[in-house]
Amino acid sequence: MLQEGMKAPQITLEDKDGNLVSLSDFLGKKVVVYFYPKDNTPGCTRQACAFAAAYNGFKEKDVVVIGISKDSVASHVKFAEKYNLPFILLSDPEKKAIEAFGVWQERKLYGKLGFGVTRATFIIDEQGTIIKVMPKVKPDTNAQEILAML
Repeated sequence: MLQEGMKAPQITLEDKDGNLVSLSDFLGKKVVVYFYPKDNTPGCTRQACAFAAAYNGFKEKDVVVIGISKDSVASHVKFAEKYNLPFILLSDPEKKAIEAFGVWQERKLYGKLGFGVTRATFIIDEQGTIIKVMPKVKPDTNAQEILAML
């Protein structure tokens, strides 16, 4: 997993509207990038809804919020519409960003070992440097913890 002080990888992925979005598009702004396992699962839904509820606070601070999972663009569209998610969702089915940030890890799920996306959040400064890494975040409190830090 990437660490604080490292440059964020320059990834480009498709958003839920089919537009290509690069992290470099947001140089000059702070960016919160959170990785989550899967759309419409209980923990991921709670986390996304918590970011949506806190979104005005992020906007007031001029902070960009980006959620990334390996779900398809079509899945992101349904997820965003169902829960009225106002922030950017990026689709990473080829795991480009997921692997670049180091969040594709071995984990235990229902007693079985396997690989998957680890729930983690990165705060990136205006120059593209990671200033905070939050591994194994709690879905319900992640957004508020970040707002309190900023």
